[in-house]
Amino acid sequence: MTARGFIQDKLEIKFLILYLAARVIEPVPFDTVWDLTLCDDAIDYFDFSECLRDLVDTGHLTLSEDGLYAITEKGLRNSKICESSLAYSVRLRCDKNLEAWNRKLRRKNQVKASYAPRPNGTYTVKLDLEDDMGELLHLRLMAPREDMAKAMADRFQKSPERLYSAILGLLLQDEEPS
Repeated sequence: MTARGFIQDKLEIKFLILYLAARVIEPVPFDTVWDLTLCDDAIDYFDFSECLRDLVDTGHLTLSEDGLYAITEKGLRNSKICESSLAYSVRLRCDKNLEAWNRKLRRKNQVKASYAPRPNGTYTVKLDLEDDMGELLHLRLMAPREDMAKAMADRFQKSPERLYSAILGLLLQDEEPS
């Protein structure tokens, strides 16, 4: 390991991984743990991989069958004890990266769009939008073709607030006199 950053040995890499795992809002894959760990220039991929495996072997992290890492109670306890061993600047960079990543995870959990074929050859498009308080929108639409269903789901994923605002606008506008 080279000494270009604040992290100087494998024990500090483990502290860093635990620090991150304790603050990410849901289990994450290997690549995400690696990306979050890159807040210090001195971390080597092979040392990181070994440390991550060691943390699973020692019961500080779990690795699910679908390849997601999560912190255990033992890992949380040790993370709290060891976090002050990390350089303050490293923790600040980690917190900034974690904030962005957690925002992305929340968004993924709050905006869901999918489509499925119906027996008659059309497609059902399912669009769901939630916030911290609960469900905002639960919409099911019929699409005559798969490409249309996919386009509807993709557009909703990109800008669910726009659809929600448009629906509210239509429902709340004054009726025109007949």
